[in-house]
Amino acid sequence: MNEELQIIINYALESMNSALEHLENELLKIRAGKANPVMLSSVMVDYYGSPTPLSQVANVNTTDARTLSIQPWEKAMLGEIEKAIINSNLGFNPMNNGESIIINVPPLTEERRKELAKMAKVESETAKVSIRNARKDANNEIKKSKVSEDEQKNYEIDIQKHTDTFIQKTDDVFARKEKEILTV
Repeated sequence: MNEELQIIINYALESMNSALEHLENELLKIRAGKANPVMLSSVMVDYYGSPTPLSQVANVNTTDARTLSIQPWEKAMLGEIEKAIINSNLGFNPMNNGESIIINVPPLTEERRKELAKMAKVESETAKVSIRNARKDANNEIKKSKVSEDEQKNYEIDIQKHTDTFIQKTDDVFARKEKEILTV
């Protein structure tokens, strides 16, 4: 096996795997009715003048399936954290009890579930595009290499098999998330 072509295939596989991992991380941010600290990962708190991720100024936990608890490391940050959650447009109504912030995650309406399923589908399609781009890049690199046409075709077939495998994995990840979102 040509070492140069093997490097091209390995790079393509790495890119495809990165696309799949990115999809899984993005789908974690789409809530399915259950409280999850990842829901607040996009919240940025004004920490003495600089925007800082919520996870760096407070401890975020789930107390039960519908409740998030945020315990700031400095009590002075309670107001800033509360303001940041409200401004993040996540649809949460934080309650400040003077010690911590509690968020009750409301149950999803049927309409909202369908919107979230569409968002998950968009993320899935984006991952598929990334996987196909990795295939295209690998095929272009193979065409530039100095090997016979038969060998090029064999490598292109290998890359297509890997592409099909990753597309199937993407569909499986999406199907699981869609089921999770639509289950009441």
